[in-house]
Amino acid sequence: MQLEVIAQQPTTPTARPPVLFVHGAWHGAWCWMSHFVPYFVAQGYPVFALSFRAHGASEGAKHTRGKRIAQYAADVAQVAAQIDQPPILISHSMGTLVAQKYLERQPVRAHVMLAPVPPAGVWGTTLRILRRHPGPFLRANLTLRLYPIVGTPALTRDAFFGADMPDAQVQAYFAHIQDESYLAFLDMLALNLPRPKRVRARQAGPVLVLGGSADRIFPPREVQQTARAYATTATIFPGMPHDLMLAAGWQDVADHILAWLGNNVPDNSTA
Repeated sequence: MQLEVIAQQPTTPTARPPVLFVHGAWHGAWCWMSHFVPYFVAQGYPVFALSFRAHGASEGAKHTRGKRIAQYAADVAQVAAQIDQPPILISHSMGTLVAQKYLERQPVRAHVMLAPVPPAGVWGTTLRILRRHPGPFLRANLTLRLYPIVGTPALTRDAFFGADMPDAQVQAYFAHIQDESYLAFLDMLALNLPRPKRVRARQAGPVLVLGGSADRIFPPREVQQTARAYATTATIFPGMPHDLMLAAGWQDVADHILAWLGNNVPDNSTA
């Protein structure tokens, strides 16, 4: 599978372990490029960000509808296998489920989950979208396409960015927003849910769970459900929406992750 993979190395080589960024639904590797990729590289981390098949510049862009979470997990496995050591995974939204499916088979240094899919799936999200946007919700289900749910700048803002992001910035990000697989949605709903117990049985590395208090996709109570499943407590950032890596305040999120990595994940020189 020909996948878009963005790879950046620090100017001066360091002993930091590599980071692999895993995007969420409707997104691609682009969502990490505005802030997180250059910021983590500046802190000495070799960084990789992929776009799943049928996302971004990856193969299959015209055939999104039938893709499954297991296929996206295979994409993560493909990219991780090309990195010379087990990476730190930093995943977002649907990407946290993809990452957990990968982790059912392969360990990593650590896993950071931003706005994760809750263990019980996306039933709550589905009902919230139905209440807030019944027209787009109906069109999505009649056409078996998820794009109508985010198909205007206003809908994209509502789902991901919040009211305070400037219109020009929303428009710039909206230009990258794409359709998402309806079968992947069914996987998140019921067919292929997270299995934290299975991940914890294999994954020895630490887990960090983060969310935003203004997230309309996965609100804090659902983020805390994921944290409890991994025997930890989520950090909730006040006023932050779903796209923690793009909204105002992204640097607070990145600095929190970097501090946590510094305390919990040794560099290669001390591993």
